[in-house]
Amino acid sequence: MKIKIWGCRGSLTTPGKETLRYGGNTTCVEVRMRDGRVIILDAGSGLMNLGKALVAGQDLTLQMLLTHAHWDHLCGFPFFAPAYLKQCQITLCGGPAAQQSLERYFKHQMEPPFFPVPFEGLQARLDFGCRCDHPCAGKLIAERGGPGCRSVRLNHPDGGYGFKLEEDGKSFVFLPDNELRFHHANCPEFSEQVDFCRGADLLFHDAQYTEADYQRTRGWGHSTYGDALRLATTARVKRLGLFHHDPARTDDDLDRQIESCRRQLREAGSTVDCFACAEEMVIEL
Repeated sequence: MKIKIWGCRGSLTTPGKETLRYGGNTTCVEVRMRDGRVIILDAGSGLMNLGKALVAGQDLTLQMLLTHAHWDHLCGFPFFAPAYLKQCQITLCGGPAAQQSLERYFKHQMEPPFFPVPFEGLQARLDFGCRCDHPCAGKLIAERGGPGCRSVRLNHPDGGYGFKLEEDGKSFVFLPDNELRFHHANCPEFSEQVDFCRGADLLFHDAQYTEADYQRTRGWGHSTYGDALRLATTARVKRLGLFHHDPARTDDDLDRQIESCRRQLREAGSTVDCFACAEEMVIEL
């Protein structure tokens, strides 16, 4: 499993000289499985650059997993070059509610006056709906006996789903918008998320806020650095990538935050390898 980050910023795209090292594009992660399958996690602004790379490499049979329909996770889709090619096939999947509404969401953001090109201008074959036995509630039926996928509800306003991709005994968990200290309606308890992440080789988890930030942002759907560390250590994950960086966070701010997180882990005697996610970072499991 090869994982490449194309966007890890939260809430708003933030280009500029102060975000060059970690990047300013919103959520988009590419996962390449051993069987050649390309799985895209979310369609934030980073999707545009991923699309260019896919077209150049002639990778045009794609599966896209959408965690939820907030703008920063969908805004890249109208700029996704493969969607305008007839030879491209894209399977789009989300949670049970999104299964019935993903197409409506994508069409709406391309309606006048929001976007000049209509949804009908897309040439790719778009299949809305997972190839699952229980859509976003259990295990993905893998094509050709290949890798598997499981999902868990995100603790986030309006809901959503995080994903676990598994292959050759390795696991990658993706929880980009997940508030661990506030319980939103119909969302999982902390213990359920610990069970979902337990023993993962790699976890990308929301770490948008400092403790000071959280005094005014409690209930907004995002976690603090400390909460992400607590989940990772309790679940005994091997590597933790801090994700969904606040749009106001500079590269220097993130350097200070990651050093603070590593210090806390050392003092607690934890073996978790913690780092801040950055655009163009590649991790192989």
